[in-house]
Amino acid sequence: MSNSKTINVIKASGDNALFDESKIVRSLQKAGASDQEISKILKEVHAFIYDGISTKEIYKKAYSFLKKSLPSNAARYKLKMALFELGPTGYPFEKLIGELMHRQGYKTKIGAILKGLCVNHEVDVVASKGDTHFLVECKFHAEQSRICNVKVPLYINSRFDDIQKQMRKDSKDLSQLHQGWIVTNTRFSDDAMQYGRCIGLKLISWDYPRNNSLKVQIDENGLYPITCLSTITVAEKQKLLAKDKILCRDILKQPETLNNIGINSKTRQSNILKELRELCNTHHSNNKPIQHGK
Repeated sequence: MSNSKTINVIKASGDNALFDESKIVRSLQKAGASDQEISKILKEVHAFIYDGISTKEIYKKAYSFLKKSLPSNAARYKLKMALFELGPTGYPFEKLIGELMHRQGYKTKIGAILKGLCVNHEVDVVASKGDTHFLVECKFHAEQSRICNVKVPLYINSRFDDIQKQMRKDSKDLSQLHQGWIVTNTRFSDDAMQYGRCIGLKLISWDYPRNNSLKVQIDENGLYPITCLSTITVAEKQKLLAKDKILCRDILKQPETLNNIGINSKTRQSNILKELRELCNTHHSNNKPIQHGK
């Protein structure tokens, strides 16, 4: 469907851009929507958009249309916003990253205190394979407009360098590789990515690296956070997070958790579990590992 007129939209950054329906199409396709559903949603979108509308409002409308057809598709489509809802603390995001790495063969520990040559440091996720250690800093943002500029990898690299110096001082094998990672649910600035590549930090954001981004990793491993769900309320999601239930598969393994947060209706429980099964069982996982190196 082609645009009948030129529409300017306002992005999360505040910048203006031309409305591009192909972006909606790609997002809906990745969410699992059929061609027929996509065509219907595009008609609905074109019926309400206006010059100066925000991309956030377009997203909300498209999500509401998709939710009516198949909740699990809507849940996948909502993944980006669902990550923002993991706040207000960064701990649920840290656990999500730890689970993601554990799923791919790493031994992980959340919130470890490591000794540096100069001072001690709290590291969000410490992951290892054999004698190789990966020190992971998770930068959670509750707003899409927040990005990680070059100051973030500069600061994180200085902390990791202090830890690595102590590790190598304590180790007999000075050839050990210890790599620092930074994972964020938003984006890195261009100079942050340039610095990361130069210094050897592994940077992962919502859409970077293109074929190995956070979104790709979550989709391919089916590790969807409970904030994706469309069949429970925001208050219920917060109750689940408070009980350390971060992932949809956590609820599938322990469905009695729904009773524990006050969802006692058998009909509601049935609808929730149906969405959970569809969401967790229809992802296209090929267990692609996170790539190492620059």
